Amino acid sequence: MTPTARDAAIQTIQRELTAFARRARGRAAELHPELSLVAASILDLVIDRDGCLASGLAEHFLLDKSTVSRQVAALERDGYLTREVDPANRRNHILRATAAGKKVARAAERARGRAFTERFRDWDDRDIARLAEYLVRYNAPDDS
Repeated sequence: MTPTARDAAIQTIQRELTAFARRARGRAAELHPELSLVAASILDLVIDRDGCLASGLAEHFLLDKSTVSRQVAALERDGYLTREVDPANRRNHILRATAAGKKVARAAERARGRAFTERFRDWDDRDIARLAEYLVRYNAPDDS
């Protein structure tokens, strides 16, 4: 691939990933109006980790702590998250999903699953597998 073709391909990737992110935010509101994309992502990670600190969420998602704090406060207000004092460091609070939080997260996950299944309905299985591999590679942590 020539440098010019590589640059053009990278620009296309950038444009398409930006469009994907915009579409994902918009679709999240349609699929499950109770949770924004960020709130759903935070809730999913808290569930996956069986609890975590707000600082861990900020680090994982590369978000500002104030953004995480606002999202966590909203999830708490809605009854989806609760805080527990961290026995290892009483100044910290472990965030945990409530039963209602787990229920709404499962419903959102099912809605997303149906939407993705529909989106890829006409795709060849090999293309779906290839895209999955590329996305895992793209989203892998940097080694630097």
